Amino acid sequence: MNIKDFRRIALSLEDAQERSHMGSPDFRIDGRIFATLASARLGYGNLMLTPEQQAAFVEELPEVFIPIKGGWGRLGMTHIKLAAANEDVLAGALHAAWQLRVEKNAKSSQKKSRPRKSASRKKPARAPRKTR
Repeated sequence: MNIKDFRRIALSLEDAQERSHMGSPDFRIDGRIFATLASARLGYGNLMLTPEQQAAFVEELPEVFIPIKGGWGRLGMTHIKLAAANEDVLAGALHAAWQLRVEKNAKSSQKKSRPRKSASRKKPARAPRKTR
């Protein structure tokens, strides 16, 4: 697989759009990223997965999936080595990242549509600070 395949499959997912983040192509649903080509020059696509999904992909195909180094990787961001992936693996991984984003977007919109509880107690106003 290659960058063109990654792009083609990502854009075939329902409502997916290509945009750019920090100069690199990314793929979004409702403005939220689920995959990027930020590491394309290294031969990788990047997927936004859960840490549990990442662990399952890496365990199943360690020659294809690599956790991104540092904090992003601990959060589930995962490289997919494009040259080592076949169409089914790439499509399945992109679908997993897409599905996760769809679910997160749905939860986020539910939270926004809930009425907020009004505060029963307000914090007392602070006295203004004296300046010298």
